[in-house]
Amino acid sequence: MSRPLTPIAVVVTCLVVAAGCRPQPEVVVYASLDQEFSEPIFQQFEAETGIKVRALFDTEANKTAGLTNRILISERNRPRCDLFWNNEIINTIRLQNAGLLATAHPADRAQFPDEFCDRQDEWFGLAARARVLLLNTERFPAEGEATRPNSLHDLIDPKWRDQVGMAKPLFGTTATHAACLRTLWGEAEFKTFYQQLQKNVRIFPGNKQVAQAVSSGQIAFGITDTDDAIIELEQGRPVEIIFPDQAADQMGTLFVPNSLAIIRNGPNPAEAELLLDYLLSARIESALAQGPSAQIPLAQGVTTRSRVEPAVAATQADSKNWIGGIKVMDVDFRMAANHWDEVAKFLTQTFASN
Repeated sequence: MSRPLTPIAVVVTCLVVAAGCRPQPEVVVYASLDQEFSEPIFQQFEAETGIKVRALFDTEANKTAGLTNRILISERNRPRCDLFWNNEIINTIRLQNAGLLATAHPADRAQFPDEFCDRQDEWFGLAARARVLLLNTERFPAEGEATRPNSLHDLIDPKWRDQVGMAKPLFGTTATHAACLRTLWGEAEFKTFYQQLQKNVRIFPGNKQVAQAVSSGQIAFGITDTDDAIIELEQGRPVEIIFPDQAADQMGTLFVPNSLAIIRNGPNPAEAELLLDYLLSARIESALAQGPSAQIPLAQGVTTRSRVEPAVAATQADSKNWIGGIKVMDVDFRMAANHWDEVAKFLTQTFASN
């Protein structure tokens, strides 16, 4: 006796029939989430639906900017991408501001916090990384010691000059962080901080290199992402992850979500909707939390926890502005994206010599 088709299987069957001479439906995805993390998910989607995923991955050198500029500039009038899976958020909103995103209504949208999704339903955030301090424990051996760094402002303390590291703040999450701080602090405080930062820190090509420099003892500590930090920790390196600015009078830690968006007038809109439904789900958040990148789930009801999350009381974890026991920076991503051109120009000038 045959089993009844699931709803997604029914849709896929209809797509195949409607495709006519096209033997297999497909969807084109531009993905800036590392290929090693995203490709297995695409392969599982293919296996379950029969829809071929044609993925183009960003390179470490270009970060998110390469794919964003491809959509924004070279393919603006003739889209080739159906769905953009961005590993940050600011560049996705830049595409929205250019009118290049389509409205979508994913089935599980209500499970995701409003602060990480678009009010107009054009982009959706999931599976966040946090911007953290990574300390070399051989340089800071005593847990709880008063001199241990625990705030972004420790990065500009002159006593740590040339002993702290940061990725060049022109791409990826480092650039996103800068735009969010400009929004949170205002222009004057933001510029003063980054001018002091430029004098104090050693600049590395990316967040991975910052984490490796800390674990090798090349620098004492640095600012990086949780996915790069957890790799060094789980390889047994002498490091500790610190979520910065967690005190009651401090701003909290920036969470940078992955973001999903369907490109307006893409070649395969129906398949793009199906893939969006598949990706924006508790199932995928659980997989990303359990995977090597240990990303932090945002959806309600996800019981899987990331390995980078600290153990905390449930009342604290469930309160406003707390996720997984971490005090989260309250920032308007749309406003941060609106400041991007100004921020990018200032950072390019400030860090020109690095």
